[in-house]
This record gives sequence, C-alpha cells and structure tokens, in this order.
Amino acid sequence: MRTSRLTFLAATAATCTLLLGLTACGSGSPAAEGAAHGHGPAASPTTPNMSSASPMPSMDGMHDVPADNGLSADRDGYRLTSPDTRLTPGAAAAYRFTVTAPDGRPLTAYALDQTRRMHVYAVRSDLTGFQHVHPAMAGDGTWTARLAPLASGTWRVFASFVPDAGPGKGTDFVLSRTVTVPGDAGAVPLPAPAASTTVDGYTMAVKGQVMAGTTHPLTVTVTRNGRSVTDLQPYLGTYAHLTAFHSGDLAFAHLHPTTAVHGDHGGPELTFHAELPAAGDWRLFLQFRTGGTLHTAALTLRAG
Repeated sequence: MRTSRLTFLAATAATCTLLLGLTACGSGSPAAEGAAHGHGPAASPTTPNMSSASPMPSMDGMHDVPADNGLSADRDGYRLTSPDTRLTPGAAAAYRFTVTAPDGRPLTAYALDQTRRMHVYAVRSDLTGFQHVHPAMAGDGTWTARLAPLASGTWRVFASFVPDAGPGKGTDFVLSRTVTVPGDAGAVPLPAPAASTTVDGYTMAVKGQVMAGTTHPLTVTVTRNGRSVTDLQPYLGTYAHLTAFHSGDLAFAHLHPTTAVHGDHGGPELTFHAELPAAGDWRLFLQFRTGGTLHTAALTLRAG
C-alpha cells in the first residue's frame, strides 16, 4: 500500500461548515487535450472576474501546513530540477524537468498512478490559474509538460508521481518549483464560498463537513436543467479528479474518489475522502468528463 501524499497534522477537533464556491475554470475537448500522454490544459490561463471575494493572503502567510505538502523540490532524496525559471507570457510553453533519485541519477521507472506515470499541475499564486497535464518523458528521464499560455505572475509547478524502483518504490511523491511569467501580475481575491454553482451548464451541489487533519466524506451531486446527470464518463480511472491547494502558500492535497466506475454511467453523486491537513481556505479543482469534453470547476473550501 502506497504511503499517503501528505503527512497530516493533528488539528482542531472543532467541526467547520463546508462551504464550497464553484466557479468555472474551463473545459477542454479531446482535440485540445495535449499531444503527449493524455489531456492538455483543462482551465483557462487568464484571470477570471471574481466578485464577492475576500482578500488573498500572501504566499508566506500560512505556517501550519505539514512539511510533506508538495511545497519542496526535495523529499527523501528525490529532487525535482528544471532549467525553466521564466516562461513567456501569452505563449504556449514546454516546461522541462527531471526527477533525480537518491543515487543522483535521473529517475526513469514510474508506476501508474490514476492511469498516468506523471501528473503535472501549474497553479498561479492567487489560485486564479490552474492547469493539469500529463507530460512525455524522454529516454534520459527528462519530462516535457506542454502548458497553455499562462497569465503573468508567479506560478508553482507540481510534479506528482510514484517511483517504480529504488528506495521510494510505491511511495506517492509531490514535488514542486516556482516559475515566473513576466508582466502585470495583480493578485485577484479568492472568491467567497458558496454551496453550489453551475459550470458549462452543469450544476454541482456540495454536501459534507470537514475538520482539518481528519478524513470526512464529501459528496458532489451533479445536475443539468434540474435533472440528475448519469452520463459522466471515466476520467483517469474515476468519474472525477479532485485536487486542492491551500490559499496563501499553495500547499497541495489530493482528495481521493470513492465512487465505483461502471462505464459511461457516472453520477449524479460523486463521493470523495476529504482529508485536508490545515485550517484555512482551500481552492479545489474538480474535473469530470461528459460527451468527450473535460470540464473543470473551481471550489473554495473553508476548513476550520
């Protein structure tokens, strides 16, 4: 059994009310899903118009998130390196990186994790930009992630993988580095929480309560025009992929789906294990597929 992506802290025992603000982050068709291993950017790289928002904390404003949170380029002898520290604004980018093993050599043996050997996430510092892609690896262990144009600002690029050899075999790793996109990078406040929203014509209502550092069930019900949606298609081996990033420092968390997959008949309910390591606001990105189109919704979650 693989170790957890995050070493979760014991946190307050008080229950907080889960309020989720869902905002469309973008969608993609099969033609736009990337030429390497899997889909391409699922969200618009531009900054959306966000009303009724609360101020965005600074990148260094939170210190109660555990060390194993994806915010380091090094862990247990594994290291993420990249020659790319700046990307051109307004242009598609090929972000190159390598993961080296504890012996100092590039890691080339990766296990499948949700049908892929590498997941890459690019997230803007104010959580208004998000991309999730699956890069291609060259024979020397160099990965290339094809990113859609990024809005100006500071971005953090996460590499999520499982070694299939060496001392870390079978262990989930999330390593990251920052990259700068020059230009006017005014921060956009985080959207205020809400219990439901509509994205690409699909309405999602969220139910559940969470305590930071403790696992709780989270349910998303999907409807369209007032009717239950039951034609969700498998995506990465499940009916929905859900990742979370902590407001203020972009700490990473992965929320594991529990809904069984039975062909192209997913919905209307999607269930997850919600396990967030720290109190505060989290931005969740929910991805699901219908009719061959990938949809992405952004969710603001407040954990106490």
